[in-house]
Amino acid sequence: MEVSYENEGYDNDYQSKSKGSILTRKNNTMPMWGNERTMNLNTLILTNIQSSHYFKVNLYELKTYHEVIDEIYYKVQHLEPWEKGSRKTSGQTGMCGGVRGVGAGGIVSTAFCLLYKLFTLKLTRKQVYSTSW
Repeated sequence: MEVSYENEGYDNDYQSKSKGSILTRKNNTMPMWGNERTMNLNTLILTNIQSSHYFKVNLYELKTYHEVIDEIYYKVQHLEPWEKGSRKTSGQTGMCGGVRGVGAGGIVSTAFCLLYKLFTLKLTRKQVYSTSW
């Protein structure tokens, strides 16, 4: 689908665009669903992302969509929220024992830090649908 973009107005309404149509800034803005601050992430995961050294130092330096995409390409090895072996679930019993996302956290994964970084960049429709990466 070939689409061109212009910078006019803002609107979160999405309308299907046919080949050769023009997207303006108003329909290039991605609508936000849910909490605009937490991205609807689990509180434990969000807290660990925001307090992680990787997010506060390494990802702070990345300012553009393309820099973050490069970081994803070179650094992401898996898509789980926690790094393997970093969660301690041995002391938990009952319904919480060994349940993903419940109880003690661990080291949050690179993938989830990068996902939250993309969220903070407020991506446009053009960036989300991009196939350049």
